[in-house]
Amino acid sequence: MTADGPVHVREAGDDLIEIADPYAAFATGQSPADAGGAVDGELIAPSQPVLVVGVAQNGPSHASPVQAWLKSPRGVVGSGIPVTLRRDAGTTVAEGEIAVVIGRDTAGLTASNAHEYVLGVTAVDDLSSPDRGASDPRNFESKAGTGYTPLGPWIDTQADIDTVTLALRVDGTTVGETDAAALPVSIRECLAYIASWAPLGPGDVVMTGAPFTNVPIEPGAVVEVQVGNVLLVTPTR
Repeated sequence: MTADGPVHVREAGDDLIEIADPYAAFATGQSPADAGGAVDGELIAPSQPVLVVGVAQNGPSHASPVQAWLKSPRGVVGSGIPVTLRRDAGTTVAEGEIAVVIGRDTAGLTASNAHEYVLGVTAVDDLSSPDRGASDPRNFESKAGTGYTPLGPWIDTQADIDTVTLALRVDGTTVGETDAAALPVSIRECLAYIASWAPLGPGDVVMTGAPFTNVPIEPGAVVEVQVGNVLLVTPTR
């Protein structure tokens, strides 16, 4: 975010260099060109999705097939933004996940070509209130909250969606480490399933599940989600 509004940037040492629209460049099979020199500003969430899709039941204990659900994009916040945990919804759980940022319209997406539709990956903390599940089987209440989708701060456009690593830390202690290859249902298969039912487009985000990277937290915890080289930090209160 700059004084003139939001812009896309790339990191160059200590500088932030403005770049052209990465989605327009992705659609032509190119990398975005520099659009100017260094800019001053504050990093915000690296995507403004129309849809935020969560993947449910992507865990070894679930007998049913993988499914999906929607989370409000208005809950997306950037790295470093404090999030106030709800006191009226029971236990809060931090769920560190690999977030896939879609690069173009997903018409024609299959498991085998899914990587051709992915701009890159980033880190997401799918903050949740699982106690609400007893009365809310559709995940509306259990996934709702102001700032309950910390995302970013960068999109890694070079990461391999089949092998990228994932770690969850709370107050500096690692509570979960895994990678994309360990997901019971692969990212490719998740994307193919979602795209077969709902069209996705540039900037939309798919959270791919947290079967091994979820933990209850208390207000005051600092949650870190690391996806490859992308580190998302979320202070809570």
